[in-house]
Amino acid sequence: MAVMEEVEEMEQRNSGAAVSDPRGVLRQGRAFLDFFWDIAKPEQEVRLAATESLLRHLREGKKDDELKYTLKRLVEGLGATREAARPGFSLALAQVLQAFEEIPLCSILEQIKEKHDLEKVKKKLVRNAAFGNFFGVMSLFQSGRLVKDRKALLESIQLLQQLTNYQTHLRDLPRKTLIDITSEVPETVFEEVLFDILQSDLSSAFTSPENLHLLLVGMQKFPGVLKPKKLKKLFGSPTVVNKENISRLVELLKSAAKSEKEDKKLPSVAFDLLQVALKEGAFELFWNEVVENGLLKEKSGPVSYMCCRLLGSALPLLSMEQLQLVLKGKVMLHYGEHVVSTQFPQGFKFATEMEGYIDTFLSGCDDPERQLAVMMGFSTLTNQGRPVLLSASKVVRHLQAVALKKYICWLKDMFLRPDLDCCLDFSSNRKKQNRDNADTAQQKTARLRRWIMHRLVNITESATRKEESLVMDIARFCFFHAFFVAKKKNSQIAEASVLPSEPLNERDHTETENYFFGLLQTLNTLPVLGDTAEAAALREKHVHGVTADGKLWIFLLVEYASKLLSSEHVKAVKPFTKEQRDMWERTLQSVKNLQKKENKTDSAKVGAFQQLLLSMAIHLFKNQSETVDVLSDLLNCTERAFSKEAKKKKTDNSEPGWVEVMVEILLSLLAQPSLLLRRISKSVFVSICPNLTKRGLQLILDVFDPNQEENEESAVVVMEESNKKTKSAQNTDEEGSEDSSDEDSTDSGDEENEEVDDNFRSQLMKVLQAGNTLEGDKSDEELDDDAMMALDKNISALFAEQQKRIQAKKDEKDRMRKEKILRRDFKAKVLDLIDVFLVKQAENPLVFDIIEPLLQLIEQCMSSDSDKQEVDFLQKTASIFKNSLCRSKQYCKRVASLQEDVHALMQRLVKKACKHNDSAVALYYFSASLYLLKVLKGNTSPTLPPPEPEEQSDRRAKQACQLLNPGCLNVQQVAAIYREALTQFLSKRNSPLTFSMFHDLFKRFPIMCKPLVDTLVEFITAAARQHQQAMACLLLHRVLLLHELKFFFTEEEWEELITRSISQVAECLKTLGKPIMKAEKEKVAKSLDLLNFLLKTVTGQKLNVKLTEVEKVLLTLKQLEDIENSPRLNSLYWNVMGWLNYTKPKKEKTASKPTQGAELLKKKRKGFLPETKKRKNRKKGTQENGVVPGGDAEPAAPEEQPLGTETPKQKKGLVPGGSKKHPNRGGKENGVVKGSGDLPTANEGDAVADKKKKKRKKKNRKRKGAADNEAEQAPAAKKTKGSVVQETQQKQGKAKKKRKEKQAPMQQE
Repeated sequence: MAVMEEVEEMEQRNSGAAVSDPRGVLRQGRAFLDFFWDIAKPEQEVRLAATESLLRHLREGKKDDELKYTLKRLVEGLGATREAARPGFSLALAQVLQAFEEIPLCSILEQIKEKHDLEKVKKKLVRNAAFGNFFGVMSLFQSGRLVKDRKALLESIQLLQQLTNYQTHLRDLPRKTLIDITSEVPETVFEEVLFDILQSDLSSAFTSPENLHLLLVGMQKFPGVLKPKKLKKLFGSPTVVNKENISRLVELLKSAAKSEKEDKKLPSVAFDLLQVALKEGAFELFWNEVVENGLLKEKSGPVSYMCCRLLGSALPLLSMEQLQLVLKGKVMLHYGEHVVSTQFPQGFKFATEMEGYIDTFLSGCDDPERQLAVMMGFSTLTNQGRPVLLSASKVVRHLQAVALKKYICWLKDMFLRPDLDCCLDFSSNRKKQNRDNADTAQQKTARLRRWIMHRLVNITESATRKEESLVMDIARFCFFHAFFVAKKKNSQIAEASVLPSEPLNERDHTETENYFFGLLQTLNTLPVLGDTAEAAALREKHVHGVTADGKLWIFLLVEYASKLLSSEHVKAVKPFTKEQRDMWERTLQSVKNLQKKENKTDSAKVGAFQQLLLSMAIHLFKNQSETVDVLSDLLNCTERAFSKEAKKKKTDNSEPGWVEVMVEILLSLLAQPSLLLRRISKSVFVSICPNLTKRGLQLILDVFDPNQEENEESAVVVMEESNKKTKSAQNTDEEGSEDSSDEDSTDSGDEENEEVDDNFRSQLMKVLQAGNTLEGDKSDEELDDDAMMALDKNISALFAEQQKRIQAKKDEKDRMRKEKILRRDFKAKVLDLIDVFLVKQAENPLVFDIIEPLLQLIEQCMSSDSDKQEVDFLQKTASIFKNSLCRSKQYCKRVASLQEDVHALMQRLVKKACKHNDSAVALYYFSASLYLLKVLKGNTSPTLPPPEPEEQSDRRAKQACQLLNPGCLNVQQVAAIYREALTQFLSKRNSPLTFSMFHDLFKRFPIMCKPLVDTLVEFITAAARQHQQAMACLLLHRVLLLHELKFFFTEEEWEELITRSISQVAECLKTLGKPIMKAEKEKVAKSLDLLNFLLKTVTGQKLNVKLTEVEKVLLTLKQLEDIENSPRLNSLYWNVMGWLNYTKPKKEKTASKPTQGAELLKKKRKGFLPETKKRKNRKKGTQENGVVPGGDAEPAAPEEQPLGTETPKQKKGLVPGGSKKHPNRGGKENGVVKGSGDLPTANEGDAVADKKKKKRKKKNRKRKGAADNEAEQAPAAKKTKGSVVQETQQKQGKAKKKRKEKQAPMQQE
């Protein structure tokens, strides 16, 4: 209890917790004080960490003085000026009070009141004091002890009531805190302690939203205290929600909504009022009178949003009857109108927030009936037949299995028999003006059916509790209504058991067909459903598109289609011909044959062919004429692919193989707008990649050949352009290529103008001549009416024809532009096949055939237009070339038979890199040659076995053997190829090759260093240009730095290489001119850098190399001023000289003030006022000329003589000073006068200095006065140059005489 007694003592002191020995706490260390600095920082993580550290320190230390100081600092910080510091101190104080329960809360509360006294504080600090009191109460409440201490609780509530008067600073924070505290208080404490204090607030509940909120919280928390009888005593009625209070409740809710405008959330008072209304059994009165007839009439955004939030928040609290009331009321209509009217980006969209309310309700509701009621309610809120709820909404994932099944049945029933009367339909203002439309009912039905079909398709993807039977039921429903019509009711077919009340028209079938193919794509990627062990095993293998028993979803649909085709009660929308029906049966038989072979052969390949065959069979219902031919070729390919004869080598090359035909089919399918077909085509191509032939690969590469593109008829593009479902390329054409299209139209306009000038003008002249309007003898006569009318008709016909020609040319250009975009899009899809082949078949020799076409494609894209689609295509091509080809870790291991071809290909690539103008394209060619070099180096030669180390455990020996093994690489031939390229790089003026290319070559393949290093050494001097010599030095330096290089050289060869390199660098440095040019500086830097490494190598390895010649060259460089003036070159030079035992000399500062003064005097021109005589520089000039404050420096002699009268010795600086008149002035040496035996003491020297300062001040005053008098007496007339010079000289003479007279007594003293 010692701490409690000390706290009571603190309570009695006026200063409020003054520490008896504050210095004792502060002297303990800086770490303790840093806690309080960190608590006040704006970063929340720092504040929390500091609070934890402070508590740990106080618990471990257990020092009373530290606890006192902590309480004092935290209470002071509650009213800090910085907003971020107040919550930090409040939280820290709450944690301290929670940790040390022996501290009485009342004492801390009194301490807070005294420190932040609202009555005694200054006016400008009222805000800080108010926040200090508020955060003090918050800290007491957050400590968790306030509810237990009745006295502290009572005083805290009173303080909060007092703080409500400071609404300008605190707003409604005290009221909200009071409500929070009240909600945590036990019922007995509320009745015995708080009720009397809060009685005035409770009785005035209808005066403010805060007071009403307090009453509502009290009614819910303490129903035994606030009984109806007591409520009647408080404000005159036993209930809150009644007819008498309707108007007051509406006004209070309006003000609460406007106060919560910025937070965009439902006010707490509104939600509590809703709960109280439900408790009092007055929900219908509240919803009808307060919300719909009261709040909705207020045309303001915050009130409208509050009504919608009330709707969403009330869903979990309502019963079935109340849900029906709410979901068919005016608030739902208001919400629907808001969603429709805020489709623009600038509008606040409440739909996502409402979807969150629905999602919360469905996830927390266990009653399937209520879930179904809410889903049906929002699905029947329609705008002209189309529901407002998004058809792709994912809230259905929370539906129970029973509710989901009933919801799907309701959707199907609404599709077949649309009941528009049960919908809560509304129209926008624009639709209301066009109510005379006769087909309104049919349009509503079509919009509703379209939404239902999309909703059904989306359920298969977003619902989590779906079963296989449910998914198959939806798929059959979509398939049936897309391609079939029931003649009459049939119980054997579930989809034909109910006939539509209004038959589907052609547009309905088309829309359903599109949704069905989207559903097929979903089923193709759907994971296995079910809770069985087989389903779990398939899910672990990431198998998609199959049921739990392993059957494809699409196969089940094909079986269902076959059943429908054989039924007499239904008919197809597009009936099959006999040929098409035979093709259908043949496809089914082929699929069954493949299923029998699934266990014997590659299952992935069989599955891919099955999916392709079944997908094309389904497409037979959509495009019958086009699909029949493709399906026929596909069946032939399938039979040949899985027949035994296909495994044998084919001798007849005239007939294309099944792989080539399959590639052509896949290319044609890639041009289809169906995403499903494109994805299946890609998966099929993966399966046939191992069987791909050179001819099949060439078919793919021909797509990128510009010559082939010009000759073909572009059937792919025409087919894709004619389709209604345009692809993203057309969107790109509309959006991204507007600028380019504008430029094209401008250019075309110019060409058309030229054509108008030639053709149209001649035709117009003929028409006018036919009307005799250009004859000279009839120029004055006017045409009659008939002739004028005929002429007008001819001219108008001519202009109409011209306009048609212009429009036709515009259409043709637009068609060509779109065709170009579609071609580029198609090429991008085919490029995916190339990427797949490079990734899956990286070890296939056919990879070599892809290199040059890819490079030509990159080169072609580089030189083409720079629109967005071209840039994206170029980036994609370059990424495939770089990542899938050059950086691939897998490569062909069977190059022994292809050595000559690969070497020839490498030579072509390097030559093209050398001949290209663009360095960026040359880099791709050079990288491709390095890829081939990697392939040749990594293969094993059949004639030369790889060298093996003597000891298998020697790791270094293994590495050396691996480096020395050339594999299938012909080192001499490849060295000749790259030597030619290196020679061009170091000799040609504008070479596309770069330093990084050769550095990459040497770094990745050290085996190429030895054959090419001689070329580098040679071109240190042989290169024609300075920068090329620098590049040779830099490349040689990088090569010599490689650790693997020593494996390829013997000791004698290595010593010889170092010797030749040093001599070449010496020869290079000999050619320097005396003024080193800018281009030569880089060469000197690289040469010195290389020489530094060479000399370091000689010294470190103790090589027998003569350095006398280099030393001579380097010593001659020492005399060049350019090296001394350049810090970089100077540093490199002395680094090199350090290896020759030379040290860098230190610079001596030789500058002296008299010499500087003499140089300044030499520069002065006659007839101008010297700088030292100007008023602003007079004092400065005096110091420079020898009169230094303090008397330590000697006066300069030139000051006594006029300009130009110095002796030669004085000019050269041989005579330090002195004159005939003053011999003693020249007798000083280092501040000591010659011939003077008595030296002044320190005090005497200070006195002399003080006298000099006073005299200087007097001189300046006199000079200033004289200058002012001269300025006043100066005549207005302009002076000549000679007079100015004479006056200047006279003034200088007078000033010198005065100084001499005043300095003479000083010398005598």
